Amino acid sequence: MTASIDLAKIFASVSGSYLRAEEAARKNLAENMEDVALRVDMSLIREAMKAAAMALPYRTVMVWAEKSGMYEALKGVRKDLTRQLLSRAPGSSTCRITNEAARMEIEAAQSFLANTEGLLEQAEAATEEPAPAPEPRPAPEPAPVDVPNATPAQKRTLEAIRDNGVTIQEMRVGQTLVTVQDGAKPRKDMVEWVIEQGWATRDRSVPLFDGQLVSLTQLGDAILAG
Repeated sequence: MTASIDLAKIFASVSGSYLRAEEAARKNLAENMEDVALRVDMSLIREAMKAAAMALPYRTVMVWAEKSGMYEALKGVRKDLTRQLLSRAPGSSTCRITNEAARMEIEAAQSFLANTEGLLEQAEAATEEPAPAPEPRPAPEPAPVDVPNATPAQKRTLEAIRDNGVTIQEMRVGQTLVTVQDGAKPRKDMVEWVIEQGWATRDRSVPLFDGQLVSLTQLGDAILAG
């Protein structure tokens, strides 16, 4: 399972102090054992036992993670330790050292479960979060339009189309005329010419018999604006 949080980094931060404490305790015990002139310090043995027990769950996760990944390793070790705590009783051996080791392992399991509680849930929640939406890109600037020169008569035709509600209508087959809703009516040939030039367009979604409204294109607007 892949999480968007760095679970391995968080686990390393949680486990670091226990792993360092184990290394220091083992080193102190080894130095004491190497000096034959000194008596064996039993407190160092106990410290090494406890530090090793506390570090063992973390080391187990690290070993498992090499094969199954950090999420699955942490999940598996937590499951195993929880099951052990539910079924395991304190040591009942006649050996005090064995009983002490068993007690330390129980304390270590409890500590590990408390320290890693919530890490799996954080990883799961991070995986379920949707990816952030990409930043909207600004709309591209419109390409510059070359505005042609228009004669006064052509401009008057465009103004009539803009202001007077010009319509082309077919009264009988093959015979069309120009009508307006208000104002001066432009010549039919001029209206047809500006449409051919792309300065105006007519609404072809309406039957010609009912009358097709003529309107300016962007180029027609630009000519009048110039």
